[in-house]
Amino acid sequence: MRNSISVLLAEDHAIVREGIRRLLEVEGDVEVVGEAQTGREAVQLAKRLHPDVTVLDIAMPVLNGLEALRQILKDDPAAKVLILSAHSDDAYVEQVMALGAAGYLIKQSTATVLSRAIREVLKGKTFFSPSISKRLQARNQGSLNREGRIVKKTVRLSSRE
Repeated sequence: MRNSISVLLAEDHAIVREGIRRLLEVEGDVEVVGEAQTGREAVQLAKRLHPDVTVLDIAMPVLNGLEALRQILKDDPAAKVLILSAHSDDAYVEQVMALGAAGYLIKQSTATVLSRAIREVLKGKTFFSPSISKRLQARNQGSLNREGRIVKKTVRLSSRE
């Protein structure tokens, strides 16, 4: 029985990928079981390795992260994919969430946040970088319920309004 969390790491910049792998290995219970530098490699490795969590960059050569995400989830709808990107604008966040990503982290996140995100995603929860989470919450004018879903506030208008 495996005690470690298996992670597939897909990032096109070797130095970034190596740094993330080393940060995760320090956790002790996280094992990077595969590394991809293109979206196509990520899809192939996800299909072969069935990692607990795939950490996927959006901007990658050969096949971008958005298409890789779509293909990974098409092959395995239960796959847990965490997006790690330099892009933090809402359009990217909305697009990857609509495609079925389990979370979205910006690369400015700390190792502690990445580790927490992997663990939350593994539990079946969604996870956003704190700055994205605050923005989404403010934009949706809502708060999170116990299940972590956004609950919109109802606005009551008077008959005159």
